[in-house]
Amino acid sequence: MAEIYMTRKLGTPTEPTDAEVSDYFNKHPELFTKRKIYRLQELSIKAPKEKQEAIRKQLTDSKTLSDFVAWLKDEKYPVQASQGVKPAEQLPQALLPKLAEMPDGQAMVVNTPEGLLVILLADSQVQPVTLEQAKPAIVRLLQNEARQKAAKAELDKVKAEAKIEYVGEFADAGKPETAPAAPAESAATPTAPAADADAISKGVSGLK
Repeated sequence: MAEIYMTRKLGTPTEPTDAEVSDYFNKHPELFTKRKIYRLQELSIKAPKEKQEAIRKQLTDSKTLSDFVAWLKDEKYPVQASQGVKPAEQLPQALLPKLAEMPDGQAMVVNTPEGLLVILLADSQVQPVTLEQAKPAIVRLLQNEARQKAAKAELDKVKAEAKIEYVGEFADAGKPETAPAAPAESAATPTAPAADADAISKGVSGLK
């Protein structure tokens, strides 16, 4: 229902201008004019935060990745290794600019919720694409970005204007609780009977 509402509310996203497409193309050479195919080796390491600095230092001190992996095993750190070949557009946008400038054979370390991720750039090959080739992908990307921005603005507006109404057996759920009223005091407090007063007096005397 939310998707249908947004589709009707936002309509069909407008196509970006040629200037907007060219601007995006020029600002991201790592995706286009300097696009690379990367062969990566990754080590996912589980480690508490207080141990991570020592792991980073050991990576720097190790002569080879095999030496580093052997040290991790000796220290009993859980490690998962993987490798693969990926083009630039399949890599996280946050990592790509740094990865694009790294020489082959260099490693980078990224923090993860469970520890560290070591990414070794084993090899890379430049395979650029032209503006004409990249234009359809850039258009889709810019349209998605514009749609997400508009959707967020609409949701923020709806949330700000929304009101909650309780009905039926929950009608009182949204009302603030009020403290029970204190019982009204009588205009005159009756005096204790004389017999009761004498009994209290005698009881107190007996305790002395």
